[in-house]
Amino acid sequence: MLDIIFASEKRKNTLLLLKEGPCEMDTLLKSLNTTRTALLPQIRILEDYYLIDQLGNSYELTEIGELVTNEMIPLLDIIEVFDNKVDYLGTHNLDFIPPHLVKKISKLRKCKEVNLPLPESYQLNQETVKTTFMSESFFVVTSFFHPNYPYIFPEMVQEDVKLHIIVSEYVLDIMRTQYHEIFVGLIRNGSLDLYAYPEEMGFQVIAFNDYRLLLRLLTNDGEIDINHMLCSSSDALEWGRELFEHYKYVSTPITEDIF
Repeated sequence: MLDIIFASEKRKNTLLLLKEGPCEMDTLLKSLNTTRTALLPQIRILEDYYLIDQLGNSYELTEIGELVTNEMIPLLDIIEVFDNKVDYLGTHNLDFIPPHLVKKISKLRKCKEVNLPLPESYQLNQETVKTTFMSESFFVVTSFFHPNYPYIFPEMVQEDVKLHIIVSEYVLDIMRTQYHEIFVGLIRNGSLDLYAYPEEMGFQVIAFNDYRLLLRLLTNDGEIDINHMLCSSSDALEWGRELFEHYKYVSTPITEDIF
């Protein structure tokens, strides 16, 4: 059955089209950009395996076809996530993703890998920075302290961007000891919601604003990598927000009194 569905693009795409409802042959030919001679043998195979039925000049999914296509779509979405990004995702740690978000990883299918030249390796992602200044809020979960944080975060606040940041104990210690006045000021005026995560994070930075989600991961060996992933779909932003809430739930709020 897997061969019947996936070994032919015409068969696979015919099932996906019929998932939207019955189609006449002319509609199938136009949508698939093919000829009747090329499509009819594939239609016959789908009929032989009881995946579709013909009613006059129209075709529709059988009950078996409905069951199969219902499972096809999530699988194809997951394949799309890894298809062009398997070299990056396959060599980076994904253990930080909680089980309920592993099941939703198809929401990241429209992300792109960003490969940086070495001279730019310590720069913040400029697309994320630019769109943050256009956003109402900026959410960050980080085990990595970038030297530009003490300067870029106040600039964002001046543009009325609300900051929500979860940091590792290591990053919190740097904030407290080296940049206390800057960050306590942001907490005091209500511009920064700061939280401390008590365990190892397993990644460098997860950040998102109203437009972009950035994933800067560690390699499978725990090494820092300058390359990262950038996503812009609403599904990816929703996934990022759920990940933030997951880490926030087990983090400690850092108020002015305990900072």
